[in-house]
Amino acid sequence: VIIYRDLISQGELFSDIYKIREIADGLCNIDDSLIGGNASAEGPDGEGTESTVITGVDIVMNHHLQETSFTKETYKKCIKDYMKSIKVKPFMTGAAEQIKLISNILANFKNYQFFIGENMNPDGMVTLLDYCEDGVTPYMIFFKVGLEMEKLNSTRHLRKINASPLQTLSKT
Repeated sequence: VIIYRDLISQGELFSDIYKIREIADGLCNIDDSLIGGNASAEGPDGEGTESTVITGVDIVMNHHLQETSFTKETYKKCIKDYMKSIKVKPFMTGAAEQIKLISNILANFKNYQFFIGENMNPDGMVTLLDYCEDGVTPYMIFFKVGLEMEKLNSTRHLRKINASPLQTLSKT
């Protein structure tokens, strides 16, 4: 299993158990599905047992991502500062496309929910959650240049992988 971490905060963001798709140079899309916990199996409904069902987005729940909020102006500042901190230059390959995609994100700003890593580092990557046209299937957007990969080996130890996340994310 490959764990993808935020380059700045070192927080775990997602793993390769999800369908990862490159949507543009510098951005990747993680398809996800809603999950539901099982109601308590201790007794049938109506026998005085309380049932608990936990629902949410897999990637958010499994990696303990924390929801945060932004105004459009604060998000613009945040993404600009983040790109500076990870050394994204305007002349890099794909930078123009990233700027276009960020403009698209800002144009559809009200559609997104914003998440940060479990450690809640304010300098870390802000990931975006939206839903497909069906209104049910969630997907998340991550900035690949801000990702670092670590491989979980059979003895459950992590080791950093020298390959760029750009080389391992498939284009579909």
